[in-house]
Amino acid sequence: MKALKREADERLLIEAAQQDRARFAELYEMNFDRVYAYVARRVQDRAETEDLTADVFHQALANLNRFEWRGIPFSAWLYRIAANLISDRWQKSGREVTDEEQIASAQVNPAEIEEVERRATLFRLVESLPAEQKRVVVLRFVEQKSIKEVAREIRKTEGAVKQLQFRALSTLRARMEGANA
Repeated sequence: MKALKREADERLLIEAAQQDRARFAELYEMNFDRVYAYVARRVQDRAETEDLTADVFHQALANLNRFEWRGIPFSAWLYRIAANLISDRWQKSGREVTDEEQIASAQVNPAEIEEVERRATLFRLVESLPAEQKRVVVLRFVEQKSIKEVAREIRKTEGAVKQLQFRALSTLRARMEGANA
């Protein structure tokens, strides 16, 4: 029942955005974390991931009137755009792209969708952490800094950083389990 309501709501949002481009912001908010996680998994360079994610939404907005509702989630259309942009970026950079890589980048399998959804949930949960915990998580796991480097940057002891990290990870673990229940 929830899935049907979510599908109907998404369809209404898409139709509203097709009539009034300002309504696209809601679709952007709903799907940003998913698309970012999808691109990040393939690109593994933060700046390039950010650029490609922006390009996905720019292209989606530009081509929104071409989107035709067929009962498939809007995010699937966004993943297809992302896969095409990633493939194009690889080709333009002169990177030798094998047929297998091109096929793999264009395909979106259910297991990967599940992983992307999990990562998107994690991104949202990190955003909801208290400011200091969030900063420690970003510095440690996104920027991959050592405990010592984080402590120096946030002007706290290494013990305090470890405690903030422990609390943040405990909170994230509990919330992820709650989200998956």
